Amino acid sequence: MTEIDIEEENKAIAREYKELLRISYQTLSTDDKKMIRKAFDVAVDAHKDQRRKSGEAYIFHPIGVAKIVASEIGLGASSIAAALMHDVVEDTDVTVEEIEKMFNPKIAQLVDGLTKIAQVKKDMNISMQAENFRKMLLTLNDDVRVILIKIADRLHNMQTMESMPDYKQVKIASETLYIYAPLAHRLGLYNIKTKLEDLGLKYTEPDVYHEIVSKIKDTKEEQDEYIKLVSEVLSKSMETEGVEFSIKGRPKSIYSIRRKMAAQNVTFDEVYDKFALRIIYNSSLHDEKFIAWKIYSIVTDHYRPSPSRLRDWISSPKSSGYEALHITVMGPKGRWVEIQVRSERMDEIAEKGYAAHYKYKQGANEETGLDTWLNLLKEALESSESNAVDFVEDFKMNLYAKEIFVFTPKGEIKSLPKGATSLDFAFSIHSEIGVKTRGTKVNGKLVPLNYVLKSGDQIEIITSVNQKPSINWLDYVTTSRAKNKIRNVLNENTKKHAEEGKELLTRKLKQLKITLNESVVNELVSFFKLKTSLDLFYRVGIGSIENQQLKDFAAQKSNAFMNFFKTKMKRSASSNQEEIDRPVLSNNYDMLVFGAENDKLDYKFASCCNPIPGDDVFGFITINEGIKVHKKDCPNAIALQSNYAYRIMQAKWIDSSQQEFKATLKITGMDSLGLTNELTKVITSNMHVNIQSISLSGEAGLFKGQVSVIVQNNSILKKLIDNIKKIDGVDKVTRVYTN
Repeated sequence: MTEIDIEEENKAIAREYKELLRISYQTLSTDDKKMIRKAFDVAVDAHKDQRRKSGEAYIFHPIGVAKIVASEIGLGASSIAAALMHDVVEDTDVTVEEIEKMFNPKIAQLVDGLTKIAQVKKDMNISMQAENFRKMLLTLNDDVRVILIKIADRLHNMQTMESMPDYKQVKIASETLYIYAPLAHRLGLYNIKTKLEDLGLKYTEPDVYHEIVSKIKDTKEEQDEYIKLVSEVLSKSMETEGVEFSIKGRPKSIYSIRRKMAAQNVTFDEVYDKFALRIIYNSSLHDEKFIAWKIYSIVTDHYRPSPSRLRDWISSPKSSGYEALHITVMGPKGRWVEIQVRSERMDEIAEKGYAAHYKYKQGANEETGLDTWLNLLKEALESSESNAVDFVEDFKMNLYAKEIFVFTPKGEIKSLPKGATSLDFAFSIHSEIGVKTRGTKVNGKLVPLNYVLKSGDQIEIITSVNQKPSINWLDYVTTSRAKNKIRNVLNENTKKHAEEGKELLTRKLKQLKITLNESVVNELVSFFKLKTSLDLFYRVGIGSIENQQLKDFAAQKSNAFMNFFKTKMKRSASSNQEEIDRPVLSNNYDMLVFGAENDKLDYKFASCCNPIPGDDVFGFITINEGIKVHKKDCPNAIALQSNYAYRIMQAKWIDSSQQEFKATLKITGMDSLGLTNELTKVITSNMHVNIQSISLSGEAGLFKGQVSVIVQNNSILKKLIDNIKKIDGVDKVTRVYTN
């Protein structure tokens, strides 16, 4: 570069810096400006020899990120300084300790958080981006501003990606749509979310993006005319009523138009609400609600509303802090128009999200939706034992979930993601209440634990100290908070059963003249074709390994010929010792079940993808060959699912030893006083047995009964049948098989 070029570049850098101070959302004091200047100087010096792929000086990137942080997110001086230095520690020799000495611990902590996110090491067993994202969320425990600066960094990278190779553009854009846009949405940064989504679409589906952009340009004049027509009608009435307001048309984002076209399978011209009108009114906090409904009344005097599409987020704000009244009305020329009504305060919160939310909070004690969400996120991060990909999938679901509003028995309002069940509600109150939930009542009526809640429901939780979660509960809940807690409790229960199983196994082997030690455990694991010692102890604990099987093992062990082979094989077995000692319960996927009820049906494997146990699969009902099982990523899967959706069945592999099943018993005998009481006592005192239904009748001294129970395995059922037969008066107990 020539001296003239360098001089021009320096002038451009100075202009950018001045603009950064000018556009700050928060008022900066003289000390703030000094600190930002110092951070700017550190960044300029640190990056002086670096250039971006486009050839421009690297310093333009940190300034660009700081401008987004200052004006679009609206954070203060510390965050602006940290944004200017966010790549300094990662890319240069400057250390976090030096930044702390030059500035203060808070800025050093922010820069350190941003550096940690960048320095995630590649692990072959996990998705790099999922682990990267999880690490980023862990910084929430320190300071949420780290994530806000990271979102700004991502937005600036998306805005300046032209010089990158295509494959990198697609990768970064896909990551953005997958996680950064939903996160910006959840933190209330709606403008940034829209920009991230539109830019994501620009690089992942460029043809679609450019086609929609050109069509928006073509119809702009007509849309402006339409907006003007509606605005003039409403403005006149609002002025008459003395409302101070401004009114503007807002086009829907390119990404949301694309999403509607795909979801509704329509063309651009058939998407009817491609723009919205926004009315922003001036009001004191006290009158906000009153004026919003006054405007609603004015709008509906002129245009017929669609009652099903009225959204009142003023009475019940979204958990991101968003407040507004959304009205959809039938406008001129028979077109539906969305009208958003917000006060100036609400508008600021909608535009700035997190920063404005705290500006207006002013020491309010009541936890707002955003605080609650941040606390729940911290809890999920701390207790999450799932792998990074599962965690991110769970997290994403809770990010974008639409909300419902439900009530506690005392009338307090709670927000939950759409699709949440009554059991999710129990866990949202407190995880200990969730774990002890025995039943749930919705609007005064008893409902199943997997009952899907609707807005306006009032829920009462019935608890019992003896209640424990079962593995089926994971299918009853949708929120990651509930799933994490249930998994944790199940793991504890598994360990408890395993401890009991170890003691039981020691006693049973003693009777067979065998001492339980490490080599015997290894032999048992191998004999029962298991993977870990925990598998073995757990199965003994729940009764799925029977005495006869242990006798078979003892007989084989005493066989001299077998022992000869065993000593030969010992060396290879010892290499797996680490695997056997792992304190995890492995899944021996040995059974395929179908549908929501986990039915056991006849099936064949599809030859096009040859699924094996453990694969993600689905069932397809063929015309002549019954159910064919395909892998979910089978080459034919998309065609089958889109053309024959009605013939698709849910299917999954399960470990039959860990799966509960239903058994119906028919009991006959002589009727006597207290027989019913004795019968229920025997069933409930039996370990791991739940009564699902019971019907008893007595006639002329004879007694007949039918009991449906949920048990974990056959040996428990046999034990139960034996115990029922011992009851005085019982003659016969038979298992009923229903087809």
